[in-house]
Amino acid sequence: MNAQVIDLTLPFSDGKRGVAYTPALNIDDDGFNTTTLNLYSHALTHMDAPKHFLKGAAGIETIPLGRCIGPAEVIDLTHKEPNSLMKVDDLLPDEHRVIAGGRVLLRTDWSTHADLEDYRTRFPRISLELAHWFVSRGVWLVGVEAPSVASLAQEHRAELTDVHQTLLGANIIIVEGLSNLDRLPPHIEFIAFPLNLPGCDGSPVRAVARIN
Repeated sequence: MNAQVIDLTLPFSDGKRGVAYTPALNIDDDGFNTTTLNLYSHALTHMDAPKHFLKGAAGIETIPLGRCIGPAEVIDLTHKEPNSLMKVDDLLPDEHRVIAGGRVLLRTDWSTHADLEDYRTRFPRISLELAHWFVSRGVWLVGVEAPSVASLAQEHRAELTDVHQTLLGANIIIVEGLSNLDRLPPHIEFIAFPLNLPGCDGSPVRAVARIN
């Protein structure tokens, strides 16, 4: 039976935060079209490298690609309110699905806010307690629909640093800015590969789910 593939990536449209297209050559004058792309390393749907928050750590090219593809669990946390913390208690009903070597996608439906003013300011985020729990469970990858796993507010800067350092320090791959998790069943195959950008702190990804 053919597998269904669902795109989990936000559109990298010209003018989106961290994305700009500049025409380079055009078909009328040059015989073909080309474009210069300007991409922020953490624009839209992207993956963090350890270097993002750990001094002297490895760049995005060192991410083990085998961990970027494989079975994943989609955990429904749509009950979480805006600006709330996702805690261990929220995942206890599904703790049997959070396993060593596993991949966890946290569904909040926050991607529906991608074009709204509160997308970067009021999203549900991972608590430090939950970050440590993922480490203790030996998880390989955590994906979220928000632009970050932790608050981007200036007053929460310590939280932002601590949560990222906890996950990245344990070699947990972080994928942020996912979309369309509402279209997925609980068990999928997840695929999200970073660009080969030696020494870079992150990379946009094309994230997809494959459903048999």
